[in-house]
Amino acid sequence: MEEFVVLVNPEDEVLGLMEKQQAHVNGLLHRAFSVFLFNSKGEMLLQKRASGKYHSPNQWTNAVCSHPRNGETYLAGAKRRLKEELGIEAELSEKFNFIYKADVGGGLWEHELDYVFIGNHESDFNLNKEEVEEVRFISPKDLDKEISENPENFTEWFKIILEEYKHHF
Repeated sequence: MEEFVVLVNPEDEVLGLMEKQQAHVNGLLHRAFSVFLFNSKGEMLLQKRASGKYHSPNQWTNAVCSHPRNGETYLAGAKRRLKEELGIEAELSEKFNFIYKADVGGGLWEHELDYVFIGNHESDFNLNKEEVEEVRFISPKDLDKEISENPENFTEWFKIILEEYKHHF
């Protein structure tokens, strides 16, 4: 099934729809969301993208990143992807939004108006192996150390979103 993203201007006004991969080739601004999940120890959930992903395979990133469908709210899309990728439900709260552009390799770009949500979850994941290789929790200190020592192990957008996240908290 072809997936489409919602193209927008910087004010989040809809300009139209485009097939997802084509939007990434063209580097056009589109709607997206990112979910950060934490456990009771304050550790952040990371997911390792599946090896079959068409870009950024086998790289670590935040709990969920994806795109709302046409007519779907950012929050509804985030909750849908939690279920589709991690097999969980969690209460989410919107924290901020911003625009970024990242070269993800292979002639592909993520240029997104990204709404960032946070929530809490402890365990009992039912991973969709077509999307997610594995998950793990990590402390903020250990995450910073891993990213500084091995930045290539993390998605480009995660590094950008994480820095933006730190400015808000």
